Amino acid sequence: MNRHLHFFGQQDRISPKIDTGLLGVRGRELNELAELGFPILPGFILDAKIAPEIDAEAIKKDIKVLLDRCAAIAGKKYGDAENPLLLKVLVSGNLAVNAYPVLHNFGLVRPTIEGFAKLAGKDSAVRETLFLIRGMLKVEERIRETEGKARTRDEISARVKILDRTLGIAPPSNELGGRDKPLKIDKSAEAYIDEYAKYFPAGFFDNAEDQLLIALSEIFKMLRMEPLTGEKDTALLIQPMVYGYGKNFCTGTCFSRNVFTGEKKLQGEFCRGSSNEAGAQGIEKINGKYLKELQRIAWALEDKFRDIRQLRFAVEKGKLWLIEQGPVEQKSVRADIKLLLDLEKRKIVDKAYAVKALDPRRLSEILHPLIDTPSLKGLKQWKGGIAGAPGAAVGRAYFSTDRLLKARALARQKGEDDRFILMLESSFAEDLKAIEVSAGVLTSQGGYAAHASVIARQYGKVSLIAPDLKIKGKKAGLGNFTFSEGDYLTLDASFYTEPVVYAGAAKLIEPDPKESGLLEFISLVSDLRSELFARTAKNGAGRRAGSRRFQVRANAESPGDAALALSFGAEGIGLCRTEHMFFQAERLKVFREMLLADDEKERKQALAKLLVMQRSDFFRLFKVMAGKDLCIRLLDAPLHEFIPDAFHESNPMLGRRGCRIAVSYPEIYAMQVQAIFEAAYKLQKEKIEVRLEIMVPMVMNAAELRLIAYGKNIEGASYAGIADIEEELRQEQKARPLDYHIGAMIELPAAALGAGEIARYARFFSFGTNDLTQTALGISRDDFTGFMGDYTRFDLIPRNPFSVLDGRVKELIALAVERGRLTRPDLICGLCGEHGANAENLEFCMDAGLDYVSCSPYAVPVALLAAAQAEITRNK
Repeated sequence: MNRHLHFFGQQDRISPKIDTGLLGVRGRELNELAELGFPILPGFILDAKIAPEIDAEAIKKDIKVLLDRCAAIAGKKYGDAENPLLLKVLVSGNLAVNAYPVLHNFGLVRPTIEGFAKLAGKDSAVRETLFLIRGMLKVEERIRETEGKARTRDEISARVKILDRTLGIAPPSNELGGRDKPLKIDKSAEAYIDEYAKYFPAGFFDNAEDQLLIALSEIFKMLRMEPLTGEKDTALLIQPMVYGYGKNFCTGTCFSRNVFTGEKKLQGEFCRGSSNEAGAQGIEKINGKYLKELQRIAWALEDKFRDIRQLRFAVEKGKLWLIEQGPVEQKSVRADIKLLLDLEKRKIVDKAYAVKALDPRRLSEILHPLIDTPSLKGLKQWKGGIAGAPGAAVGRAYFSTDRLLKARALARQKGEDDRFILMLESSFAEDLKAIEVSAGVLTSQGGYAAHASVIARQYGKVSLIAPDLKIKGKKAGLGNFTFSEGDYLTLDASFYTEPVVYAGAAKLIEPDPKESGLLEFISLVSDLRSELFARTAKNGAGRRAGSRRFQVRANAESPGDAALALSFGAEGIGLCRTEHMFFQAERLKVFREMLLADDEKERKQALAKLLVMQRSDFFRLFKVMAGKDLCIRLLDAPLHEFIPDAFHESNPMLGRRGCRIAVSYPEIYAMQVQAIFEAAYKLQKEKIEVRLEIMVPMVMNAAELRLIAYGKNIEGASYAGIADIEEELRQEQKARPLDYHIGAMIELPAAALGAGEIARYARFFSFGTNDLTQTALGISRDDFTGFMGDYTRFDLIPRNPFSVLDGRVKELIALAVERGRLTRPDLICGLCGEHGANAENLEFCMDAGLDYVSCSPYAVPVALLAAAQAEITRNK
């Protein structure tokens, strides 16, 4: 026996002394299955030492011996006229991608076809003969291509296309872009053999033994012409086939667990007898003996490959055979999470493996509804745009907030479908209520950091920006379809695939964080991060002396959002945007009264009303966040978003916003600071721990922060700072001193460059990367989408800078951290904004020495997982 021929089977493993690199990928996989004792069909491998070069006639006797061994196990004989054994030949290279033809059904020759037809049926005999012919035609096609025989190659190529249409292998398209009609099988197997015999060497269909040798010779010829042959890395694998024909046979496929829910229960189908004789049945209805065997195999494969597996099997003469197994392409993140939790519990993998195995971006899938793909059939679609907030949404489209709210109220009164899509050019503060009650929002202007996107992420809604959207009255157009107000739309917004808008209502699959295993997985991630931090602290290898564990905080303004963020693993609130607390209709009215007041007296009257609201807001937030950091940003309201028809600035995003409004109207921040500390002192009396940070937004220089934080006396006037207000209130209420921090939001290049001076008055920095990106690059976050496509097309900007931090923005952040800590070594630094939820930014945040990132509640699990993965890498 040639030493480069290797037999394998359920009871036969290839010698461990053999270099497995000579077996190719497929050969190694099958040998691994043999080593596991799985019921695989026997076979043999011509390893890469001889496969491309040897003369097939030289190993003719060895092949016969090996085929006889296969026949003894399979219960059929190769070349037998009554019960023929058929073979498949696989080219087994060392590349993961196998570009070689599929070669099945060797042994179908004139003397064996009648016997095979009696067992499998005439139709099956014809189809399997055509599959054999097609596979070998592909070999001949490649040989002619390499030999430069274009005319013969083209003729063979045309024949392959005809067979593709006949067998339904692929839906070929014609020159006009339509699909060609499938062809009918209208001949016997013998007739097709006679028709195609001229394309193969003489004697190919005369007897089984010669057919295999001829096939091997042609395959060897093809391989010798391939570029890879010089590397000697291609093996050949020969294995019997089973078909599941007859009454006592069945074939089927199954997954090792449910690919949507992740339940550890086989999911699949099988057909009794020929697949044409009876319909498919659920795998749970197969004979109990075979079900147990499939479970044993499937779950052992999961443990080995640490992945959900797909199995193809056949039962023939009471024997279960594993035909092949492999990874599953289409599966939910929920299924992967359930698998990883199962593997970790049983100590098949450790926590670090489970955490590293999942792409953080995929977690958005489990936090938001998904489209049930079959329900999309027949729906028109438009692809493109930007996902502002991920997920899927279905609802009737309305083009104004007022009309949507009225339609929703009417629908609820009548008990009708109350799902809606808000569709606008862009959104403002008065649109918040509609976004809150809608399933999603579709706008034509803005981007990832625009108002609609930010609010949608806050409320767990879907946001999609489609620059091609045109709205005119109660009609709208998008790409190749138009629709009217009230028509159903389906939005599919994803951060890692192209967003799609569908005309019509698709079916959605709703998320369930607890049932899906997400909350348990988050707990596992948090446990691992604690272990890694403890190990790092023990070894004295922290980012800097006295540093805290890197945190993932949330952006939240309501007790509900705060509680949701905590359930998702948030370790604090890194950004409470107080202007968002005024979006509700009754509050917005009072807030506008304050902004539009004619004098200080009117303004203070409005502020007195707001004080009551704010005190209640902060009290409830502090209570939910007891013992955890809560960073409250004082008012930062681009005024055009709140009073678009009554207030005008040439450039409102750089106008009187942030701390600038407090310089002009000190009473506004004074009201907020009073509300914060009155709430904090009340909780102090209830013995609830308050960990307070007060952030001053849009700081330009140190003098601004000093004024807002510590006040100033000038001739004839004085300005009460945060510290002054707190001290006065504390004395009035006879409260104990509260350990609170005042910090600056660094969102201007000037602030980053002046960080050393600003740190004299700031206990912490929070980098507002949306505005820092705008001001550093001179790009409007709301208008960028209008020309982003052009810049991408000409490679002028590599990525969306409002999603992935630009290198120059990173430089400003790193510089500010360095300069700030030269002044104040214990300066706490964080990043607030959705940049913090992007895994591509997390490692930079850690390298730059930041202490935390803060993002929307629904992005917290994504950031936690990305942070854990970065920490695993850093702890190696």
